[in-house]
Amino acid sequence: MSTRQEPALEARVRDILEQLRPYLETDGVACSLVRLHDGIAHVRLAGSFAGCATILMTLRMGIEKRLMEELPDAIHGVEIAPD
Repeated sequence: MSTRQEPALEARVRDILEQLRPYLETDGVACSLVRLHDGIAHVRLAGSFAGCATILMTLRMGIEKRLMEELPDAIHGVEIAPD
């Protein structure tokens, strides 16, 4: 990914996460983009689900699905960044 494209891609990822925000907030979840690296969006999740690996995996998979649907040539996965 070139440096020139990265700011535009980062802005697009942030826009998609912003679209997801109301749905996530309904479940008490906050999500923010930490960084993009080699087609992987590293996101930080915060909420009352702490310690529940199943909920964390479900959230990651839902965010990943949406990002990969919207940006299939640019995003290849999502990783959860540590707190």
